[in-house]
Amino acid sequence: MSRGPARRAALVSLAVFIAAGAACVPRVRPQGGVEVGVASWYGPDFHGRLTASREVFNMYEMTAAHPTLPLGTWVVVTHLESGRSAVVRVNDRGPFARGRIIDLSYAAARVLGLVGPGTARVRVEVLTVPPGSEQGVRYAVQVGAFVSRPNAESLRQALAAAFPNVYIEPFATPTQTFYRVRVRASGREEAQDLAARLAAAGYPALLIEAP
Repeated sequence: MSRGPARRAALVSLAVFIAAGAACVPRVRPQGGVEVGVASWYGPDFHGRLTASREVFNMYEMTAAHPTLPLGTWVVVTHLESGRSAVVRVNDRGPFARGRIIDLSYAAARVLGLVGPGTARVRVEVLTVPPGSEQGVRYAVQVGAFVSRPNAESLRQALAAAFPNVYIEPFATPTQTFYRVRVRASGREEAQDLAARLAAAGYPALLIEAP
């Protein structure tokens, strides 16, 4: 009996991607607008750099990075041990460390008392979501991430004939830049079809959703 269909299903369901030097499983949006987990913070190494929202990151503003919430979402973050709270606006993507749910700016981290410890368990509650954010969701399928731009370009060229919407999206960390190879989709249904085709061809396919 052929194991092709089972292998394709396994590739889709077990797909992982490389980000910030570690393998991460796909994240989903917090259910009911509330999420509990570990928060971290970022500051000087990213100050003045572009965020995922194309804004310039200012470590002294009350902002945060979240993996899945629409950019522009306002959330209240509560330190579960001290009870301190801070209201921040999501304008970036991250954190990419396993087990962390939100990356706060230096200013927000100071309010919550995170600067010294570096991390803390928090509760994240959604206050407002930008109008039309669901309609503005973009989809893509990621098939690889490389520290070498030429390797990423080789994969892009190998896919270009069958998947003309393939592109390379750089992702910079404080120590390294990763080159993520993705295939752009017009919607979720097309992204799912692309993921199945790529998995059938032997590629680790991850469906990406971003505002």
